[in-house]
Amino acid sequence: MTTEATTETQLVTITDAAVEKAKALLEARDLPEGALRVFVAGGGCSGYQYGMALARSTEEDDIVLQHSGVRIVVDPESAQYLDGAEIDYVDEVMKSGFSIYNPNATKSCACGSSFQTQDGSGEARPCGC
Repeated sequence: MTTEATTETQLVTITDAAVEKAKALLEARDLPEGALRVFVAGGGCSGYQYGMALARSTEEDDIVLQHSGVRIVVDPESAQYLDGAEIDYVDEVMKSGFSIYNPNATKSCACGSSFQTQDGSGEARPCGC
């Protein structure tokens, strides 16, 4: 059963810049019913790494969030590491792309794509940044 969350109980928030980029990507890929899937996987130089993808559909146990016309999909395992996180999109000379501010991360790598939590779980791997 997919869980729909309202704006009062947001697991993850998203900035206006990230909303606009997500909408543009979904439109460019002709995915009007699509969503931005945000997940955490083991790996990265700090133990866990963030991942994002455009999702055509949801899984039965996904948490589905709505924000300014963009659906954000998070699987239950990733949700525990993303509670309170904010998705942003930066477009600067030195860096361009989605980024995540995660209040649960106690350590992160220089590029910000991997992190470690308070309990120190996750297996660190050599940095690819």
